[in-house]
Amino acid sequence: MRNFGLSIREKSIVCIGFMGAGKTTVGQLLAQRLYRNFVDIDVEIEKEFAMPISQIFRLYGEPTFRAKEKDLIVKYSQQPLNVISVGGGAFLQKEIQDICMTNCIVLFLDISWESWKERVQLLADNRPLLKDRSLEDIKTLFLERQSIYSLNHSAFIVDDFKAQEAADYLAGALKLSWEIHAPQST
Repeated sequence: MRNFGLSIREKSIVCIGFMGAGKTTVGQLLAQRLYRNFVDIDVEIEKEFAMPISQIFRLYGEPTFRAKEKDLIVKYSQQPLNVISVGGGAFLQKEIQDICMTNCIVLFLDISWESWKERVQLLADNRPLLKDRSLEDIKTLFLERQSIYSLNHSAFIVDDFKAQEAADYLAGALKLSWEIHAPQST
């Protein structure tokens, strides 16, 4: 199902980026500012499996996790007026890229490696892909994924912004864009 009939104002917004870039925090705030529903795909997956993601990875493996992730992203991206936070690896799947780029506004929350390194201690305990990896291995993963995230409608560098500031800026930019692209009445 494609949302060809939705106006740009109605399309859901998908936040992509590396783990820890702020997709969930900024996404929640952005949803509030735009009066939209917020959907965190990782939380929805945990609800469906009734367990944390780290346990899903351990018991069922990454392929099962990725399949459920794709199903949920497809479902929510075809609905109007959501702000959707997807996991850092979701955009590795071509089908997810295609559906999001077609049906949604894709926002890349970009973060520099230096800024991200400052957050690694906060992330290490609950991120399965960080377990047993050296900082150099994580940097390689970070750099590899940058090219995946380059497929977006808009990128925003979060390094120098608090979450509230980023959400305010993004909400203002989206509203301005919607005004510019609004159909002209005759």
